[in-house]
Formats: sequence, structure tokens, C-alpha cells
Amino acid sequence: MNKIYLDNAATTPLSKDVIEAMLPFMENFYGNPSSTHSHGREVRAAIENARKKIAELLNVTPGEIFFTSGGTEADNMALRCSVQQMDIQHIITSPIEHHAVLHTVEELAQTGKVQLHFVKLLPDGHLDLADLERLLQNHPKALVSLMYGNNEIGNLMDFEKVSELCNTYHAIFHCDTVQAVAHYPIDLNKTKVHFIAGAAHKFNGPKGIGFIYINREIKMKPLMTGGSQERNMRGGTENVYGIIGLAKAMEICYSKMEQKTNHILGLKNYMMEKLEKDIPGVKFNGDAKGKSLYTVLSVSFPPSSINEMLLFKLDILGISASGGSACSSGTDVGSHVMQAIGVEKGRGNVRFSFGPQNTKEEIDFVVDNLKEFYLS
Repeated sequence: MNKIYLDNAATTPLSKDVIEAMLPFMENFYGNPSSTHSHGREVRAAIENARKKIAELLNVTPGEIFFTSGGTEADNMALRCSVQQMDIQHIITSPIEHHAVLHTVEELAQTGKVQLHFVKLLPDGHLDLADLERLLQNHPKALVSLMYGNNEIGNLMDFEKVSELCNTYHAIFHCDTVQAVAHYPIDLNKTKVHFIAGAAHKFNGPKGIGFIYINREIKMKPLMTGGSQERNMRGGTENVYGIIGLAKAMEICYSKMEQKTNHILGLKNYMMEKLEKDIPGVKFNGDAKGKSLYTVLSVSFPPSSINEMLLFKLDILGISASGGSACSSGTDVGSHVMQAIGVEKGRGNVRFSFGPQNTKEEIDFVVDNLKEFYLS
């Protein structure tokens, strides 16, 4: 069997249609978009068309979309600029955020300019929204930073409810939507949020390109200076073919969203059923059967001497998966998410994440080999 890729939450394969959309801007349309001559103008037009497409899909204005190098830069821009420029005195977040958020807010708190507060978690890993409301009541002038879909366990936040709470208590709301953009319909005209972050490589687009949405009500200075690009909000020549690829990938995902969702959710459910049937003692981290990303399944295997080498044994078979976050080494040791949700020590935790290219036959191969590991 060919290699099996089940680490789509880390990055996804680049769509052939996206490559075809990008190629002309690598080969023929090479002008600097800041140049005023015809070579520059035709590239500038392509960038602005891409911006309009993304804005249309999110139901916002093009002036609220700014291109970045990815989700991490977008998160940093929202968090750092808010604290520096908006009289933020408190940051409210959760202990299971991506390190792009957690490391940033911890650093900001160390300056003494803001106080950091963590929302409590429920037993299934979801946010305790009553505790979030309590924090908002007690800490005015707050910045709330909570992710739409958790990258390790897949739990989905109640986006609309959190937005309502932030609006009620006049808090600034930043949402890391990196795992959700182009996988779920997000209408930012319906649900108020001040910042969201997106990254193209999470939905079959190129790496090294993303965007930040900044609500038109927010007036802020740039995080990166050095040029007038992105309407003076991000210095530096634009990643032109990345931007083209981002918009194309997002457009494709929206046009096939229902079909893709049904296919991938079917694979996730099939894998859960097969694992529960074939491997006694298997569990799922987070709310895998409830409000969870359809792309992510975090599996907790029973205590075994195999667990320390589990990812390597899978890799030898040509199966790519993750020990939690893709941003760590090939193990879940030290995963802040696993610690925060109280995963039992001694169990083997593996994140399988699915894409439209995966098949039931691949799931069969993976589970059959896992069964052999644990029952032989």
C-alpha cells in the first residue's frame, strides 16, 4: 500500500487546481505589486481580486482583510497590537490554545502591562462559558482570545455564544480560526468578532501565507513596518503567488464544502467505530462524538509498552500521524492540551486528522495494524 497521510491538521497536500492558479504568477506575472508600471499594476489587480474573494466568502469588506505569513503572524498581530494600542488591561484565554496564542499572551503578561486569566474547562475539554462570563464581569477592558477548533483534540467552541458574551461585556474578541476557516461557513457579518486568523496550508493551499481579519471598528498601527503594503498595515513585498493560491484554495473549499464535510466526517466516524470494536480500552480525547472538528480525531490507546514507539511503528508502515500538536516532536510528551484535559498517564495518544484524499481502505489498513500492535 502507498503511504497514508493522516496528519492534515498539520498541513494539507496542495491542490492541483491551486498550483495551476499560482503558476502564471511564478512564470509570467512577476511585477512588483507596488510598482506603478503595467507589470506591477496587473499583479496588484490580482492581489486585490484575491482579497475581494476572501472577503466575499467571509461576508466582510475587502478593507478588513490583510495578508500575513500565516496564522501565527496573524495571532501575534492581533494580540500584540491590541495590548500595545488599545488600553487592554486583561487577557482572557484558555489553557488549551495553540502556542501561537499561549506563548504570546504569557510574554505580554510578563511585561506587567496586562493580567492573564484562564477560562476553566469542562470534563470533556469544552470551555466553561459560565466561568468565561464571570471573568468578563470581573475584568473590564479585556481581550478574549479563544480558538474556534482545537488543533489537538478537535473540540469546537461555541463561536456565536462567545461572541455574544464579548459583545455584552464590551471585550475585544480575537479568534484563532486556523483549523476552521474554509472547513466551516463563517459569516463575520452575522457573528461579531474583532480579529480572526487563517492559514492557507490548512485547506489545501500553499504554506507561508495567511490572513488576518480586522473588524473595521478597530483602528491600529502595524506590527511590521518598513513599507506601505497592505494599506500601511504590513510592510514588505507581498507573497503574490501565495495570495493567489490562498484565495483559490478557499474558493474551492467553499464550493465543495458539503461534499467534503460528509466524506471526511464519514471517515472519522468509521475509524471511531472500528477502533472501539477492534481494540478494547480505546478512548477518544475531547468531545470527539459531539461538538468537534470533523477533520480531527484524538485517540487514547490503553496503557502498553508499545505506546512509547507507537508513532514510529506507524511511520515504518508509511502511516503519518501526530502525537497531538504538529508543532511538537513526534510525541505527545509535555502536550499542554493533554495535561489540561487530564489525560491518564501511561496511555498512548495519537491525533489522526483527515482530508478529502483519504479513503476507508486506508482507515482499514491503519486500524488493522493498530489492532495487531495491541492484541498480538
